[in-house]
Amino acid sequence: MPYAAAITRTCPACVVLLVDQSGSMAEPFAEHPEQSKAAAVADAVNRLVQNLVLRSAKADGVRDYFHVGVVGYGKTIKAGLRGTTVEDLLAPISKVSDRPIRIETRNKLIPDGDGGVVEHPVKFPIWFDAEAVGKTPMCAAIAAATAAVARFAATYPEAFPPIVLNLTDGKPSDGIPLDAARALRHVKTADGRTLLFNLVLSADPGLPTYFLHDEQLITDTYSRLLYRMSSVLPPRMWDAARGDGFDVQPEARGVVFNADPLAIVRFLDIGTRVAPAGGR
Repeated sequence: MPYAAAITRTCPACVVLLVDQSGSMAEPFAEHPEQSKAAAVADAVNRLVQNLVLRSAKADGVRDYFHVGVVGYGKTIKAGLRGTTVEDLLAPISKVSDRPIRIETRNKLIPDGDGGVVEHPVKFPIWFDAEAVGKTPMCAAIAAATAAVARFAATYPEAFPPIVLNLTDGKPSDGIPLDAARALRHVKTADGRTLLFNLVLSADPGLPTYFLHDEQLITDTYSRLLYRMSSVLPPRMWDAARGDGFDVQPEARGVVFNADPLAIVRFLDIGTRVAPAGGR
């Protein structure tokens, strides 16, 4: 069965995030006016990187179960992780772990034992900073990801297929990305084709719509385009979505519309729900 390869140090997983950094990302969410879309996405990306570090941490250190890359696309196309470039996008998770931009102290609410909560300071590594300027060159961002995952698949031909997650709030400014998405999904390992998932952020009120299975449920042209660009959820992620309470149907695709800050976190979690093989 495809999409079942074990994640090991000799056969790691590849995760690439494409992050819209256009000017409209400075807008707030409708029901979260205190936070811009750019800031919410940056927080979610940093939490995901930290989760990948924790998944890879063993007694002897952080093992390279994942190779990770981030592409920011707005005024320019640029690599989002320290020490990487658009031409050399991926870094082993141990190297990513060692080189955050900075460490911030943030307050986390924890139970106080009497039915309330108290603020507790925690260290929060920052690998990726928020930015919102320029247009939305999505086609170029997908092309950069395609080159990176093609190199990964050539190096690790037996690996779990690369996972690419695109987070955006606007229409592409450099063309229709359907062909670029098709070329990306065409890159494959022995375990299956590259997975491309899309999340659309919104400044409008309303509940997020997760993992649709029928484009006839979509009314606008741009949303249908992103639906067509998105891969069908493989069995492991389909099960993860069901386990998290989503009413996903057969052939559900990895696409979320009208996303708010919580939806971003849940999308990234389910979209990267692959686990390293213990002890390898």
